[in-house]
Amino acid sequence: MQFEYSSRVQDLRQRLLGFMDEHIYPNEKRQAEEAHQSYLNAVKSGGRYTGLPLMEELKPKARAAGLWNLFLPESEHGPGLTNLEYAPLCEIMGRRYWSAEAFNCSAPDTGNTEVIARYGNAEQKARWLQPLLDGEIRSAFAMTEPAVASSDATNISTRIERQGDEYVINGRKWYITGAMNERCKLFILMGKTDPDNPNRHSQQSMIIVPADTPGITVVRDMALVNHYDAPFGHPEVIFDNVRVPASNILLGEGRGFEIAQGRLGPGRIHHCMRMIGMAESALEMMCERVVSRVAFGKPLAEQGVWRERIARGRMLIDQTRWMVLHAAWRMDTVGNKVAAKEIAMIKVIAPNNCIQVIDDAMQAFGAMGLSQDTHLVNFWAYARHLRVADGPDEVHRNAVAKHELGSYLAAKRGL
Repeated sequence: MQFEYSSRVQDLRQRLLGFMDEHIYPNEKRQAEEAHQSYLNAVKSGGRYTGLPLMEELKPKARAAGLWNLFLPESEHGPGLTNLEYAPLCEIMGRRYWSAEAFNCSAPDTGNTEVIARYGNAEQKARWLQPLLDGEIRSAFAMTEPAVASSDATNISTRIERQGDEYVINGRKWYITGAMNERCKLFILMGKTDPDNPNRHSQQSMIIVPADTPGITVVRDMALVNHYDAPFGHPEVIFDNVRVPASNILLGEGRGFEIAQGRLGPGRIHHCMRMIGMAESALEMMCERVVSRVAFGKPLAEQGVWRERIARGRMLIDQTRWMVLHAAWRMDTVGNKVAAKEIAMIKVIAPNNCIQVIDDAMQAFGAMGLSQDTHLVNFWAYARHLRVADGPDEVHRNAVAKHELGSYLAAKRGL
């Protein structure tokens, strides 16, 4: 594969970097203040988090600059970038963990939009797709459950039962990113329509659930590393006899895993590239810190331990980037299913490598590195939670090992 960016991607990179310089970095303090106020308002009223006025100001500017819906590979809805082309752009957005929404490129909306665009019927697209593409609404992906080991998605216990022209949904979900936001208007929910099917991967289905459907209760927001992540939130949600039209089922009963595999591959690329952007920012902050601070009689930058950490940071970031780009290229050329090994590898490597870089930067800042006065704690929390989101490391290492053992045994039989 070729790592060189095309002229089109280079142009988008320059425009995106310019937008970050002009609109994102100068508004960091305002974003933090508005997010904190959104949290305080929700606590006071017992309601959901409100959207940020800043974000509604930035979205039209990003759209006018041609930096909108960059994640969508379908050219009818966006610029039609491949995963490989989108990856370096996603990395730039990741330099500030909150900025992707300004470009309508934030999770979980990216994955949900792709699901509806790729698998939705005409009715589903007519109701939900355009508002998501326009950034008018937010969405949530309801999969993880507190009562079962959700890393094995066949354990999902939420029931989706057909009753006449409706499906009735009963279950409890949690860490449902985005569902605390008042602009979250739909869930894409995974549950079981056929729990007795002998094929465990054909028991599950996905269905669109409007957020205002009776029977949905947002119980509480879940802290993320002891931090309440307004204005998105990651709440616990109860679905109690929630009734939706049968036409809301996605692709058909028993095809939940099929949809999940199509959804999670690109999403993992996006998360990993955003983490690389955060690690790059952390490394830059570490360099700036060590050249400006003196300890034990000389600048930190002249002390061997900090040179070692800076060198390690550069190597970890570049290793991660090349592997993510390779996984993106494989997805583009052979498809998500065939590229499953590469996707699994970056899911382990990216958060672990980036956590190390961020942690070293936190060390350079001392107590300040643990405070709200830098971005490092938010970077660390984002990277650390992704070691659990989409499945823990063990799940993905097992997938890689299974592939390697299969290849070895196939080769041995061939001999």
